[in-house]
Amino acid sequence: MQPFETVTGAAPYLSRANIDTDVIIRIEHLTALEKDQLGPYAMEALRFRADGSEDPQCVLNQAVFRDAPILVAGDNFGCGSSREAAVWALQCMGVRCVIAPSFGEIFFNNCFQNGVLPIRLPAAEVEAIGSACASGEPMTVDLRAQTLRIPPGRSVTFSVDAVRRDGLLRGLDDIGLTLQHDDSVRHWQDRDRIERPWAWPEHEDASREAPPVRPVVRVVPIA
Repeated sequence: MQPFETVTGAAPYLSRANIDTDVIIRIEHLTALEKDQLGPYAMEALRFRADGSEDPQCVLNQAVFRDAPILVAGDNFGCGSSREAAVWALQCMGVRCVIAPSFGEIFFNNCFQNGVLPIRLPAAEVEAIGSACASGEPMTVDLRAQTLRIPPGRSVTFSVDAVRRDGLLRGLDDIGLTLQHDDSVRHWQDRDRIERPWAWPEHEDASREAPPVRPVVRVVPIA
């Protein structure tokens, strides 16, 4: 996955709370589209009117915020069903970082597995950031320094779990991080095969026949 160090750009503010994964991407789009084709359908319930035309009142449709790499959101963003495609859809829109007071827990975890940085900050701070970026003036997210540089020059610190931060900086999901210890894992396996051979299937006697299957015979009385 793409490493994350610093991202600079516009940051639209969706202040509405409880935007769930079905709002981020509708389930019906996941049956026919590849993950890199979800962008046009991301947030369509907010971006489009009933007749299919763009809603000019939606901040995501403002020219300055198209393809914005940072999204400032309301409380409990990404709640609802455990839909990893919600993160894929945001990525297809160009989003690399989401800032909100809180997140749906599964969505929060899925972000780290796909190279998106979710940042939790107090609600008052999120609102202040949204206001500061309302004109489209860019802000910068620096993961290595764990700071936000917000116009007109204010700095805000945030914290990220050390293991997850390392994974994003190196472009590694949980599997990738685990494979960094492949030599140690193989060393442990080799030792354990010697100490506990019974625990490893390849040490079983392959020539041993399975016990015969005894047929079940039912006696049906004749009327």
